[in-house]
Amino acid sequence: MISFNHEKFIAQALDSVLMQEVDFDYEIVVGEDCSTDHTREIVEEYQQKHPNKIQVLLSEKNLGMLRNFVKTYKACRGQYIALLEGDDYWTSRNKLQKQVNFLDTHLECTECFHNVNVIYDSCPDKNHPFHRLKLKRYFTLKDVVSRHFIPTCSTMFRNGLFKDFPDWYYTMPMGDWPLHVLNAEHGYVGYINELLGTYRVHKGGLWSATSRITILKNTIESAMTIDRYLKHRFYKNINNLIAASHYEIAQIFLHEKKYDKASYHSAQALRLSQLYNVIIKTGAVKIILEKALRNFFPRNKG
Repeated sequence: MISFNHEKFIAQALDSVLMQEVDFDYEIVVGEDCSTDHTREIVEEYQQKHPNKIQVLLSEKNLGMLRNFVKTYKACRGQYIALLEGDDYWTSRNKLQKQVNFLDTHLECTECFHNVNVIYDSCPDKNHPFHRLKLKRYFTLKDVVSRHFIPTCSTMFRNGLFKDFPDWYYTMPMGDWPLHVLNAEHGYVGYINELLGTYRVHKGGLWSATSRITILKNTIESAMTIDRYLKHRFYKNINNLIAASHYEIAQIFLHEKKYDKASYHSAQALRLSQLYNVIIKTGAVKIILEKALRNFFPRNKG
């Protein structure tokens, strides 16, 4: 569990782990990254109440999300590692037991995840399951690089799958998706079709409070780095993800009537699309561009 300025939520997160009913030993490793609110005091209080269950890592200075995550990860001693950020929580007492049972009996899987509820602090009417449609049972590395679909608070994986985090990991704008890629290099990712946790969207969330355009740009940056790391083995799949991100950015800018930016990202999406070569060969690009220009810059009558 990594935490920074989670004063309002950290107690619920810790309680949701402490309530777990299991037939094995487990520990809670908390990386507290110099919060400016009362998160540190709350975490220390929990550690004093549960000294044999909770290990707290107190940073002397703010490390930032990724370095705090790696530091906390390396302190974990268990056979399996489950992730829970300080502003999310688990809802099932059997969450850990179900995932341990799954990994114990599915040796071909390096990681497993489950569905979670997404809740909006400012607008509860928007609450919904993270995955509204049923997913398949197993996913490959190709699936994992093609889109980001694993909620962080649902993740459990085998400890020690790779020797160390590569240098590029510390430059990423997100930490969970690249981690899933590193794990999926060693086996399948399994899915448990149950709602066992909650992902919270709130104004102070490092990811959930980020604008949609920034999220999409971060996705593009991460995808390009992952593509280089995997030596372009899944170039087509990653390109499709990047193209879709550019297209969504273009749609947002078009809605905001920022036509130059919309045009740029539309062109990027088209360039990366599998249809690009077909369009160029058929000359359809001229028709598309002429139509786009008419939409963006309508002629004045007369």
